Amino acid sequence: MASLAPKDWRFKLHEIIYESNTPAGKAFDVGLLIAIFSSIIVVMLDSVASIHQHYGKLFNVMEWIFAALFTLEYILRLISIRKPLRYVFSPLGIIDMIALLPSYLSIFFAGAQSLLVFRALRLLRVFRIFKLGHFLTEINFLTQALKNSVRKISIFLLTVLTITVILGSVMYLVEKRENGFSNIPESIYWAIVTITTVGYGDISPITPLGKFVASVVMLIGYAIIAVPTGIITHDIAMAAKHKKELPESCPSCSREGHDSDALFCKYCGASLFR
Repeated sequence: MASLAPKDWRFKLHEIIYESNTPAGKAFDVGLLIAIFSSIIVVMLDSVASIHQHYGKLFNVMEWIFAALFTLEYILRLISIRKPLRYVFSPLGIIDMIALLPSYLSIFFAGAQSLLVFRALRLLRVFRIFKLGHFLTEINFLTQALKNSVRKISIFLLTVLTITVILGSVMYLVEKRENGFSNIPESIYWAIVTITTVGYGDISPITPLGKFVASVVMLIGYAIIAVPTGIITHDIAMAAKHKKELPESCPSCSREGHDSDALFCKYCGASLFR
């Protein structure tokens, strides 16, 4: 029996960059995450005049180091897939390009008059935070769980809405207009604010009976606040039970978001497995 051919270097590079279920992929993701947050912190600190005065040159050097790292990462992403143009024009690919461009455009904006433009371009580097989308590999899994919860959550919200309408109407009858509950919609607003435990305090009951009703509303709020959490948690657990391990992105076009039973990429038609 002939032995299986080893995986080519591009496939291994794709596993490291796009997949996070391997030790190398996890290490790459953690390193990239640290670099992204570090670059954002540098941009934020450099926007403070007193800090920029003392460490401006250091921040400038660090910015170019980050620019070089992210440029290398972008090139590796293009090399590791068979159809790089699909990644270039994908949402994450465009965001990656937006995050890189200001560093290189700043070369062409020198001089006193263009200094403000240069500073404005630096602000665009905050777009690097959107590169965190590379780490949201479980988004489809969570989306499916939320879809399964929609009907239950809708019934729950309808029940809560009914309760707030009833309690708001009761409070309107109890407190009357002179105590701030001028109409039923205003009273329903108070019931919603109270039952959600927000409690702005712009309207509050005065009479003993009104305070009793308010206490009931508060207790109801604490009782029901955990219901949607329980519903979503249950559906997440059920989705995890039936979850199938798939590559997190297509080896050909790097697109994500495939169905749990998919064998081929729904964007380019390439096989998800090798």
